[in-house]
Amino acid sequence: MTDPLKELGPITGMGQPIGFYCADPRQPSAVSMKIVVTGGAGFVGANLARRLQHDDAVTEVVILDDLSFGFRENLEGLNVSFVEGSILDTDLLESTVAGASSVVHLAARSSVPRSIAHPFAAHEANATGTVRVLEAVRDLGDAQVIVASSSSVYGANKVLPKHEALATRPISPYAASKLATEAYSLAWGHAYELPVLALRFFNIFGPLQPPLHSYAAAIPSFLAAAFQDQPLPVHGDGTQSRDFTYVDTVVEVITDAIHRRVSHSEPVNLAFGTQVSLLEVIGQLEKLLGRALALDHLPPRLGDVPRSQADSTTLLNLFPQVVPTPLTDGLAATIEWFHRTRPWETLTRT
Repeated sequence: MTDPLKELGPITGMGQPIGFYCADPRQPSAVSMKIVVTGGAGFVGANLARRLQHDDAVTEVVILDDLSFGFRENLEGLNVSFVEGSILDTDLLESTVAGASSVVHLAARSSVPRSIAHPFAAHEANATGTVRVLEAVRDLGDAQVIVASSSSVYGANKVLPKHEALATRPISPYAASKLATEAYSLAWGHAYELPVLALRFFNIFGPLQPPLHSYAAAIPSFLAAAFQDQPLPVHGDGTQSRDFTYVDTVVEVITDAIHRRVSHSEPVNLAFGTQVSLLEVIGQLEKLLGRALALDHLPPRLGDVPRSQADSTTLLNLFPQVVPTPLTDGLAATIEWFHRTRPWETLTRT
């Protein structure tokens, strides 16, 4: 089996080097750090682990993942410690985070359709699991927590662009559980003076994103179909729009937040205000691949929102030097990774 990480190579795409984006007078931390990433065998977590292992200030990267959605193959060849287990296992969680300076909490059941099929499981993993992480970190005394929330919390609120002061209107169990994730995190920040940063992820894409399972995201699903000469599965008419963010940019922000121990008393959108339809994405893929792509229009998915676009004002105030990777460059880097690793054969799960 092909090893996706060994084949991955430098996946910075056309993104910018990290640097340290000092949004305040503090200097980047020179202290050696142990970083724990829950859900670190997944898409974003494994990309983050790859970046952190080359960070001179980071002495240890520990991945906690039960592999229900992550892949052990994503971590092969990395200089990280891997702990297989669940964030719902309190004893294991406490022993894993011991001595950590930052915990990046990415573990979740991260799918709207999956949450509709299994709502209690989404709540248990995303809401209850977050409380267990927060409590384990609170016992450490001075560790930072960065948690992944989601743009899905805006739900039925049709206002664009989405700014953090908008009323949240979740329309799926997943969205409700992510709202609970950020609410618990911010409450722990206020009640216990825990340094927390709740990032609302929008539509992240890039290498290591699994392309073939029942709830796969749009871009890897499109590419898996294209590389196998199959019609691209499009739910609905394809005019629904998203604020796509290349994974390297997300990793940049998280890494900088770790170094500067960035915290914020409110949730923060992590996207940059673009609004691109699925049909426009397909058009860019056709240009990059040099051929027309057939489409298979499927029924709209329950719980999907028609439009999504972030207001990035708060993000850029906290991280003023971050430069997002352009969509075309991110797609080109993702296509290259697909070509080299054939992830539809290696990163598969029903």
